[in-house]
Amino acid sequence: MLRTTKVKRTTASAAVALLAAAALTGCGTTAVSGPSPTAEQTSLGDNEGSVSILAWPGYVEDGSNDPSVDWVSGFEAKTGCAVTSKVYGTSDEAVNLMKTGDYDVVAASGDATLRLIAGGDVAPVNTDLIPSYAGIYDFLKNRAWNSVDGRSYGVPHGYGANLLMYNTDVVQPAPTSWSAVFDDASQYAGKVTAYDSPIYIADAALYLMTHKPELGIKDPYALDETQLAAAVGLLKAQRVNVGEYWSDYLKQIQSFTSGDSVVGTSWQVIQNSLAAEGAKTAVVLPEEGTTGWSDTWMIASKAKSPNCAYAWLDWISSPETNGKATAYFGEAPSSEAACNYRDDCEAFHAGDADYASKIHYWTTPVAACLDGRTDVTCTDYTRWTAAWQEIKG
Repeated sequence: MLRTTKVKRTTASAAVALLAAAALTGCGTTAVSGPSPTAEQTSLGDNEGSVSILAWPGYVEDGSNDPSVDWVSGFEAKTGCAVTSKVYGTSDEAVNLMKTGDYDVVAASGDATLRLIAGGDVAPVNTDLIPSYAGIYDFLKNRAWNSVDGRSYGVPHGYGANLLMYNTDVVQPAPTSWSAVFDDASQYAGKVTAYDSPIYIADAALYLMTHKPELGIKDPYALDETQLAAAVGLLKAQRVNVGEYWSDYLKQIQSFTSGDSVVGTSWQVIQNSLAAEGAKTAVVLPEEGTTGWSDTWMIASKAKSPNCAYAWLDWISSPETNGKATAYFGEAPSSEAACNYRDDCEAFHAGDADYASKIHYWTTPVAACLDGRTDVTCTDYTRWTAAWQEIKG
């Protein structure tokens, strides 16, 4: 993601080291053995004949869900790599599944990537072995959530913003600020909706960056204890007005259709679906900016089929495949060329660097402050998880 607060690569490296140390002492979200140095692959050999992929729903489609949606069969025919895949529902689930050693490739969001790197579960990726990588938008490359010390740990897939959705009949005038779900949420008591994940704490922190500047928050993923307490307090105040926390976007579509929800965090793909149904909803990127995601295709450090894994990363990031896959999921593609295979790139602001600069992409909170501070210890994902449980009660 293109972030308004740049993260030093040396800081990211220290963050990974601290995450690994926490895991070794049992303080991380899961117990791991710690990373061992893994060299990136320098050349490709013969494809092994199969590849096992772990991904979000909709990322690895072979026609079994919809005969017209299939970008796996072409890959298998071209490479001879038979694909087996498993979908997961949360980033925590993905991190735990990768520790089994059963998967060669994972599509990971930014709230999982540093944990996978710290745990030694994924390897650096040699992008010179992936021809399609050259065409990917520069503002998605070598970011804090997909690289450490200048070493890439994967290939960007697509990206999107968490937007403010509202019922145009109920929420008037049209909101321009996240205050609609925070300070002004009582106007819509019981019909506010929020994303169900510890990473949502960053949305509160982002709001406080503008509305409580005295807290000194510079990066919504780098919170010391005082800053975290402020974000938690804001979310506890919001809690009494929340009718539903959501993680399944189909359920949110139903909630806005029925009127059970009238304002809250959402995605462009949800708005597109509601608009197609004639629902009276709209979305806006609020004046404070927003959080969002930029998912990364990563290769397991102990991949049984590394050559097929590299072949998949090149295939899924090629313009035609990436265009199809990101359109199906509902997000911006990773390259301008992918828009040649879509007719909706404008709706997703694909390639708009100014729009992208307003998005603070999900990044794993770690003890080494991602905003560069060295005089305090920041709260890590384990702390955020405990705080989220406290918020929801």
